[in-house]
Amino acid sequence: MTFTEEKPVKKLHIVSLGCTKNLVDTEVMMGKLRDFQMTDSSDEADVIIVNTCGFIDAAKEESINTVLDLHEQRKEGSLLVMAGCLSERYKEDLQKDMKEVDIFTGVGDYDQIDALLAAKQSRFSESTYLIGNEERVITGSSYHAYIKFSEGCNQTCSFCAIPSFKGKLNSRDLDMVAQEVESLVRQGYYDFSFISQDSSSYLRDKNVKDGLIHLIKRIELIEGVRSARLLYLYPTTASLKLLAEINNSKVFHNYFDMPIQHVSDKMLKLMKRGFGKVKTIEQLEYMKSLPNAFLRTSFIVGHPQETQEDFEEMCEFARNFGFDRISTFAYSDEEETSAFDLEGKNSQEVIDERAEIMGEIAKEVMSKSLEKRVGQIVEIVIDGESDEHEYLLSARELGWTPEIDGEIYVNDNELGEDVTLEFGKVYQARITEKVGDILTATVIA
Repeated sequence: MTFTEEKPVKKLHIVSLGCTKNLVDTEVMMGKLRDFQMTDSSDEADVIIVNTCGFIDAAKEESINTVLDLHEQRKEGSLLVMAGCLSERYKEDLQKDMKEVDIFTGVGDYDQIDALLAAKQSRFSESTYLIGNEERVITGSSYHAYIKFSEGCNQTCSFCAIPSFKGKLNSRDLDMVAQEVESLVRQGYYDFSFISQDSSSYLRDKNVKDGLIHLIKRIELIEGVRSARLLYLYPTTASLKLLAEINNSKVFHNYFDMPIQHVSDKMLKLMKRGFGKVKTIEQLEYMKSLPNAFLRTSFIVGHPQETQEDFEEMCEFARNFGFDRISTFAYSDEEETSAFDLEGKNSQEVIDERAEIMGEIAKEVMSKSLEKRVGQIVEIVIDGESDEHEYLLSARELGWTPEIDGEIYVNDNELGEDVTLEFGKVYQARITEKVGDILTATVIA
């Protein structure tokens, strides 16, 4: 009798930095490398992949430091791969300067990662990769998945370098998007966040004006989709017709994620946002007027020529409008953007000071929004045990985006002592209290 020795399974350590759009591409790479065993320990991995972010200075610094730290930790003979936006944006400089990295690849070859590893070869395809029918490995949840439906962007925002390395808008075929959702529903997923650089421009590159409305109607036909939300709407392409369609949907929440970036007329024009203050606020007021509306936005502080008066106008609006969540970004001076060549730049000290002030306003806004939830009955989904205490369960409102909009602690259950609450399942709950930035809840049905 002869025995064949089994080949040892290689181990993979993968890090996804930046946005959830990056995460989808990371999950595609994981799908291509299913033969590898995932490991959280980089020092035992045979292959280490970092999917980098190159959006602003802080993200670039985090990406480079992560790669260098993992190089220090890795074992001899392992492969270190630098992929993604930062690698694409600075490919010549990084390949020259970062000898620690074995394989470089950008934003065009996520679905070819297995071939790159086999050949131990760097590659930068000219076109940006857009997920097709590749199967990916969903991370972080047994019931929620991000769905990317386009790449690139046709907007010309003064501060944003993304189009310079991601290219123009490239929309995914609607049937292919639906097929991916149908496949995930068969695997038990029922909650979806739809994402792209400029979601409300979906299919405009195919000469379809109301592409996002078509997507909403198509997803509503899929049995098993219980909950969905659209992220990254753009003011000039998010029509009132689209917002009304979201409101009428039985699947999509009235979750309005629209980064407006500023509210001063002068700054909106400088930022090349398309809409001025009046139209922007009209749009936001309409969203806020809809039932169970949830409004998330972002502001950039310290853009060139932003005066103290412009900043104070933005602060007053942010504090008083009635947003539920606000993200704050400090202006980052990026080459290949029109803002890079503007005069009247603010000092880093001023930018940092304004970012801190707006960050405090964002905390106040979130606190007010959470306070309003106390006493309400909402749908929640339970994710697992909380980090706070083994007897507290971690949950979120079903309408919220996972890991972004907050956490709810379930500390009581009125369903009876013999009923064990299940992870990944939706329950009705009464919000009982706000403790710091955490809501507590009692499951009632």
